[in-house]
Amino acid sequence: MSRRSLLGLGELALLPGGAAAPLNAGPLNGALSDDGDLARIGHRWRALATRPGTAAVRAIAPTATSLWPDLPYPSYTETPARLLAMARTGDPALADPVARGIEHYVRHVYTPGASADGNWWNWRIGIPRRLLEAALLIGPSRADRPLVEAVDHFVHPCHLAAYEGHSTAANRVDLCQVMLLRAVVGADPARAALAASALTPVFPYVSEGDGLYRDGTFIQHSTVPYQGGYGRVLLSGLATLFAVLRGTRWATSDQRVFDLVEKSFAPFMHDGFCMDLVSGRGIGRHPYGDRRRGREVAQAVLLLGESASPAERTRWRGLVRGWGFADLAPEAETVEPAEGHRLMAMSARAVHRRREWVAGLSMASYRIAHYEHGNGENLRGWHTGAGMLYWWARGHREQYSDHFWQSVDPYRLPGTTVSTLRLPDGAGAAWGGECPPARWVGGATDGHFACVGQHLYGLGSTLEAFKSWFFLDDAVLCLGAGIRCADGVPVETIVDNRRTDAALTLGGGWAHLAGHGGYVVDGPLRTLREERGTVRRAYTTLWLDHGTDPDAASYRYLLLPGASPELTRARAADPGWVDVLANTDRGQGVSVASAGLTAVNFWQPGTVGPLTASAPCAVLVRERGDGTATLTVADPRRDLDGLTVTWDRPVAAVVRGHPLLTRARTGRRLTLRWGRLADRGGSSKTVVVRLQSAK
Repeated sequence: MSRRSLLGLGELALLPGGAAAPLNAGPLNGALSDDGDLARIGHRWRALATRPGTAAVRAIAPTATSLWPDLPYPSYTETPARLLAMARTGDPALADPVARGIEHYVRHVYTPGASADGNWWNWRIGIPRRLLEAALLIGPSRADRPLVEAVDHFVHPCHLAAYEGHSTAANRVDLCQVMLLRAVVGADPARAALAASALTPVFPYVSEGDGLYRDGTFIQHSTVPYQGGYGRVLLSGLATLFAVLRGTRWATSDQRVFDLVEKSFAPFMHDGFCMDLVSGRGIGRHPYGDRRRGREVAQAVLLLGESASPAERTRWRGLVRGWGFADLAPEAETVEPAEGHRLMAMSARAVHRRREWVAGLSMASYRIAHYEHGNGENLRGWHTGAGMLYWWARGHREQYSDHFWQSVDPYRLPGTTVSTLRLPDGAGAAWGGECPPARWVGGATDGHFACVGQHLYGLGSTLEAFKSWFFLDDAVLCLGAGIRCADGVPVETIVDNRRTDAALTLGGGWAHLAGHGGYVVDGPLRTLREERGTVRRAYTTLWLDHGTDPDAASYRYLLLPGASPELTRARAADPGWVDVLANTDRGQGVSVASAGLTAVNFWQPGTVGPLTASAPCAVLVRERGDGTATLTVADPRRDLDGLTVTWDRPVAAVVRGHPLLTRARTGRRLTLRWGRLADRGGSSKTVVVRLQSAK
């Protein structure tokens, strides 16, 4: 969608009745005059969809088996897409060829007598969405009636009756778009009403399965975090529907959708791309696919802004510019992404943002899949949910872009702990159907720091491990414990795998990669420099070898994004900078005195340093310079009816409590009793206390 299209939509909205002449020449379907609201929708859709002069047009050459020799039937995707691209040019000379092409395709492929072979999506969404929009753009033609009859055969109103199966979340929004286009092309107000009303189940927050969650999570295919794929489709589709329905009797919107922009999508946008950790099986679909997805999210946000409040619209334009899309919002004042930590417990994803670097973490749990494959895509994404730690410092925009997924060693993804047991392509159930049994996946965050953990089970493996990440101001401390496996092969933890051939310097207990950052590592660090892939790309891999069939192995390393060799060396020489309080399969905890931070992931009830917990949980304490401290707890397992946490530190009073805090005892130590946390989605709960003055 171009900026011109957005401006055109705004102009249409300001004209009397909202039914100004379309941007491109030529009349709409003549039947639209019978209903002003349908006419208004058609005009607005044309304003959004017309893209003058952007398609490489090829003359059609119809035969019984194709419209173009290079696209033999059934060509479920390419042929309808090419017809739509021709229609979007707005060139009146192409109206007749497009009409003949639609008619031909409906006669030979998308015909009511055809068997809907292959993926259901092609028949109910992909094909009808493209052909109907093409028909709308070129105006009335002889192709309209056969097309409408074909669509009615494959896309029935019953598909919008129950919110289940293939009719949820992004798929439901797509089906509503198809139904609305069918209403406009076929002059059917009843179907327009159905398209609008059927959106209603998309808006409420869910606690399981497909849809939107309170913490910003978006899930599709029941188990796959998907803001970068289906979520992007949902956002764009809702933005389109809100825009074209505005001012008609079927107008609809919901504040929860507007909230998605900053709560659900913004955390995963960075430097012109959308992070792969929320893009499902689509990560390896195209080189630079993360950039394409990022631009499409930005365009959807701008379009949604046309239906939002003026304040939201202005702020989002600044966000889009701050994400790296100045060409889409040239007049906006840049809004830089906010520093802090976002933990989306319901999708087992985390993003840690600092001014000079950003990190993203991808995990798997009993409700979030190891990975997704399907339609022959992402067949080697086996370990993307095994604690993959992405990170970008300045100048690292291409780190996981370009041909990363086509060339990286899939057994050595950064941050993961894996069995090197060879797996078949597409191991595990397709479409996100393979989840580990782990319940303790998540952590606690006060919005600035975080302690995140994953009880790891390997895919198709006997591997089990306990992994923790402590996200700090200029570092990520990574701990692993209880690493066990009986696969008869070595087990490795991948400290990093950078797509670079930059100079690597190794010191005593540390390593530095020029232009990238530093690493402080306990134990022997193994390294490999290689070129990989059919399109050759250089890689530098750093890993820890736990040996064959380890029993209770562990690791500890510090990642320093963007650090200089001097800082890396200094951290290695100062073991007291961070105090590891515990690193076992019962608990993993750290203390960073300079930050006033103490944080523990309790895998079992017990005591770690000054903190004691009555049940498995995550606890993060931060002492502030004003004589107060915050104590944050979370229930990553989502099964606690109650929790007691004790901090062995003199506390004078609780300054700000929490509705779930049932009792607090201050004095020589602080004891907090919490009520039911099980139904809070693993979210973090924070109280503020005033410390006792030292005497």
